[in-house]
Amino acid sequence: MTEAIRTMNKSAGHTALSQVAGAITTLANGVRVVTQHMPQVETASLGVWVDVGARHETAAENGISHFLEHMAFKGTTRRSARAIAEEIEQVGGELNAATGLESTAYFARVLKADVGLALDIIADILLEPKYTADELERERDVILQEIAATRDSPDEIAYDLLADVAFPGQSIGRAILGTADTVANFSVADLRGFLGSHYHAGNLVVAAVGHVDHAAVVRHAEALFGGLSPRDGKAGARFAPATYIGGTRHSTKTFEQSHLLMGFEGPGYRDPSFFTAQVFSGLFGGGMSSRLFQEVREHRGLCYSIYSSFWGLGDTGMLNIHAATGHAMLPGLIDVVRAECERVAGSLPDAREVDRAKAQLKAGLLMSLESSGSRVEQVARQVLVHNRVIGADELVARVDAVSAADIRAFAEQMLAAKPASAVVVGTGRKSVAMAQRAAAAFAAMPSQPIAATAARPAA
Repeated sequence: MTEAIRTMNKSAGHTALSQVAGAITTLANGVRVVTQHMPQVETASLGVWVDVGARHETAAENGISHFLEHMAFKGTTRRSARAIAEEIEQVGGELNAATGLESTAYFARVLKADVGLALDIIADILLEPKYTADELERERDVILQEIAATRDSPDEIAYDLLADVAFPGQSIGRAILGTADTVANFSVADLRGFLGSHYHAGNLVVAAVGHVDHAAVVRHAEALFGGLSPRDGKAGARFAPATYIGGTRHSTKTFEQSHLLMGFEGPGYRDPSFFTAQVFSGLFGGGMSSRLFQEVREHRGLCYSIYSSFWGLGDTGMLNIHAATGHAMLPGLIDVVRAECERVAGSLPDAREVDRAKAQLKAGLLMSLESSGSRVEQVARQVLVHNRVIGADELVARVDAVSAADIRAFAEQMLAAKPASAVVVGTGRKSVAMAQRAAAAFAAMPSQPIAATAARPAA
């Protein structure tokens, strides 16, 4: 190893702190290894996170990252698909994978004695995949059924349309699963070409959390991944910066409820205001005490489900408002959501609701640390993005630093950035008119900050 970054304090008096903070070692070829020790558990969650996802695909490659994830379990030069399943389950372990816009993860959960076995299996499926023509055709059919299933879900349809209207013609705006046309055309050569271009040392993070020993995990990683090409993976993993557009989309399919999905451009996770966006989302529609839930559902009974959420990527983010309601109630619901957006931008939020939103966010962050599975995903992504582990104290401090003025300023900026993205699904042919109505309602909002008024009493 030419470089070792140790956040772990080696003195005996700081052992507990070091185990919480974790340790990072960078192998000679650029593979990063991060661990956190949880002595109170008898298991370990571990895996390989690859700094490549759907955003790295061309239009013709749309869905290939997800296809690769599926094919990883279909056999290697050493193991058949059945042997992979039997070997991990023989020790009571679990093996899975997930594809995102900016990364792909292959992970397992096992007893502490089986960490080496789990890493060996994951390395095998990534480095020695067989990709037989028969398995490719079988898995192609499976993925085509997975795509078809999303067409029966109004939520899935709505979020796919939202991505498309917010970022049209861009990889970030395309479905991670791909389309029936792109998936139908992938060949073994395509899979091997994408794997060879992107799955190399500079793009890999090996992460393990639980009852693990850092030095042992590093030895396993060195033995399994030390032979990968040392070239910088970033050079082959570029994607075009996101360009938010906005507008309207709709589906003419009819469901039992109408689904309204509004989207507003926000900061990426490297932006200092990222945590402000998270707190705002919690205050506005993050729980039963939030403004949207109280006003739209509790006070007016306009829907069964309404909430807001915020997600971020490296260079952009989005605040989403999602409501499901009866077809006849949709116009009234749009008007109330618009009024609540004006209200939160027009006055400083009450200190109690700010504290409540912060408490929810902090509790979610800290509760996730009690699960080795959630924690390993968190530290792996932090190393991919920041090349370090961000401790719980720092995360909590960032949440605590958000002020009521920050929240109001975020709301003002969000509403001034036009156009919003509006999607309506489930109302049949009326969906187009409803989507246009929603977009028009938010386009009519003042483009300049609204004068401050008295704080609205907390619910």
